Amino acid sequence: MSLFDWFADRRKSPTPELPYDPPYQERDIPDGLWYKCESCDALTYIKDLQTNYMVCPECQHHVQVTSAQRISQLIDPNTWVEINEHLRSCDPLEFRDRKAYKDRLIETEKSTGLGDGIVTGFGKLEGIPVGLGVMDFRFMAGSMGSVVGEKITRLIEASTQQQVPVILVCASGGARMQEGILSLMQMAKTSAALDRHRQSKLLYIPILTYPTTGGVTASFAMLGDIILAEPKALIGFTGRRVIEQTLKQKIPDDFQTAEYLLAHGQVDAVIPRKQLKSTLAMIIGIHRSVPKSVVPPLPANTKLEKLETRAD
Repeated sequence: MSLFDWFADRRKSPTPELPYDPPYQERDIPDGLWYKCESCDALTYIKDLQTNYMVCPECQHHVQVTSAQRISQLIDPNTWVEINEHLRSCDPLEFRDRKAYKDRLIETEKSTGLGDGIVTGFGKLEGIPVGLGVMDFRFMAGSMGSVVGEKITRLIEASTQQQVPVILVCASGGARMQEGILSLMQMAKTSAALDRHRQSKLLYIPILTYPTTGGVTASFAMLGDIILAEPKALIGFTGRRVIEQTLKQKIPDDFQTAEYLLAHGQVDAVIPRKQLKSTLAMIIGIHRSVPKSVVPPLPANTKLEKLETRAD
């Protein structure tokens, strides 16, 4: 008998159970009790992970968090007041891919408990009143549709009226293509609201998290007075493959990471999540301590004046 035949026979014949070998029983681990890090595969007790701001204690990987978790991390207890929570997206284009857009909206709202891809409101951060908007990637990849743009614009305008700084936590795949040009128009609308906020000499801080891409990056995410990012956050406009095909050259491995953008002057600081609240409080405190009379006036927009004259 050849060695190959011997192994084949061993595989065919069942191995008898020994009387002293207890049968193997797989342990049942309750769902939601442990978290396996997608970066280092380390197992962490979920309560310890939550205590650590959803950051892996082994490799410091920043786990994606929900809008509710982010608000609890940044806003003082019992000070949060949500606004415009009643707004819902409609389907003006009657768009359909694998399923109708309106059906996709209903399913996503039921699974996430969210009205759309962002939660906005007012609260206190270390005792400082702020306007806060938090994008939630669970709702259609945090894509920016008409409701997301409208809620951001209303938040900025209300913050301008109340003379408080604005903080936007960005996590998005970009514009929501199911709404076509209506989605792309939100880029201009939010940018115009931020410009009016800036003219009032008020502070705006975007926080770029994993991922911040597409039309969100091309608009309000990169218009901050001070732009912060979480470690290793993916930040960019389009994907690596599209860029390489367009440029006909290989791009660096760490391209479109928060650290790469920091080294090239595109973001101002990369802040670990546990230090984010204290850093924001410090920045806002410094801005509040400077009298507005010290801030130089904005130059007149001569180009805009010429355009208005021609239109008349």
